[in-house]
Amino acid sequence: MKEKPVLVVDDEKNIRLTLSQTLESLGLGTDTAVNGEEALDKLKMKEFGLILLDLKMPGMDGMEVLRQLRKIRPDIRVIIITAYGTVESAVEAMKLGAVDFIQKPFSPEEIRELVSQVLDREKLEEQKALDYTAHIQLAKRCVADRQFDAAVEHARKAISLEHTRPEAFNLLGALMEIRRNVLEAHKYYRTALELDPTYKPAMDNLNRSTQWRRQGEIVLDQTVDKGKNKKEKTGKS
Repeated sequence: MKEKPVLVVDDEKNIRLTLSQTLESLGLGTDTAVNGEEALDKLKMKEFGLILLDLKMPGMDGMEVLRQLRKIRPDIRVIIITAYGTVESAVEAMKLGAVDFIQKPFSPEEIRELVSQVLDREKLEEQKALDYTAHIQLAKRCVADRQFDAAVEHARKAISLEHTRPEAFNLLGALMEIRRNVLEAHKYYRTALELDPTYKPAMDNLNRSTQWRRQGEIVLDQTVDKGKNKKEKTGKS
């Protein structure tokens, strides 16, 4: 079955072009919008399966697009593009179903890997989820559907299968933040770091959530090494 096209929303022309070309190499159709208003207009007229959404745009920003999107098309998956690795209202973004983030500058390889992961996640069958990775991906799908209790259950099932890996503990921490249980979130972030002191997502989440203003994105997993493929990098910081 052919995948629905992807909508790329970014006010920078070179980023829209690069993202479109990268996605086309995966056999995906694309369309673009230069701002939030145009994106919402296109969403009302055309079916999309995935949106790559820049947060920092003139006029209607990405967070407002995300809020409006959840009213008119709650089924569409969204990958948030961040300019500085920060989302001022990280918990709000996750409450709205934003579970996947990518930071500028990014490489075509990172985009291909993340988009493929998001699309593959949709094809998982819950009754056939037998391993750690499947439960992590199902937990993320539940977050995208704003089924947070189910997401917690899948994260806990992942831990029951592999209690020495940090990813599920970090994910549980993020889910506890959504429930406004910050102390519980800190406990899970610290557990993830006890298992792997170098696990950067938990480190970033713990640092962000203990700040007075609590700015920065919720990080759910490791990204492609930023030191790789420097020649392929695109996007402005």
